[in-house]
Amino acid sequence: MSLDFKQIKIMIKKLVILSLILMPCIGLAQSNTHPLMMQMRNGKIYFDNAYSLNAGLKKEELFNRAGNWLKDAFQYPGKGIDVIDQKKGELTGTGVFKITTSSSGHYYWLKFTLDIIVHNATYELKVHDFYEKPIEPGISNEYSKIEYRWWDYRQGKPWSKEDKTLFEGMSGNINEMMASLETAMNK
Repeated sequence: MSLDFKQIKIMIKKLVILSLILMPCIGLAQSNTHPLMMQMRNGKIYFDNAYSLNAGLKKEELFNRAGNWLKDAFQYPGKGIDVIDQKKGELTGTGVFKITTSSSGHYYWLKFTLDIIVHNATYELKVHDFYEKPIEPGISNEYSKIEYRWWDYRQGKPWSKEDKTLFEGMSGNINEMMASLETAMNK
């Protein structure tokens, strides 16, 4: 069974066409298939989660646990408790994360507001009003709302190559923070 030149030429054409058809699939398989998700409200990043705990836990105990957690949860300057209303079971504070975005030492301060509202056996955590402050040469080192940057990033128009790392760091830190509070409230 020998193939003549014409048959070989037809097979090569088919292989070239098939490879051209499959080439975009290879690129898709290698791209990040898990888009970054953040909870939002009215176009702004806004986390609002309610937690149910052991039915025997009283509001006063949960309030004390939340206050102790909030005092120790953030190790950077600018953090703290802003409002304490024990009667309503509400704590409001400022959280701060440092998110390193490059191997050359660039990083961002991420500042936000936390509201913790406790009831008997439950609590609610709201995290909102996010601001970012880049620390790198040639950039204004002022805090600005992160929503504009997040909007452009989601539209495929990142402000810098470090945006993906910034938002992944933000998401990871917030998820760790929520898990840390849940652990403290369940003790």
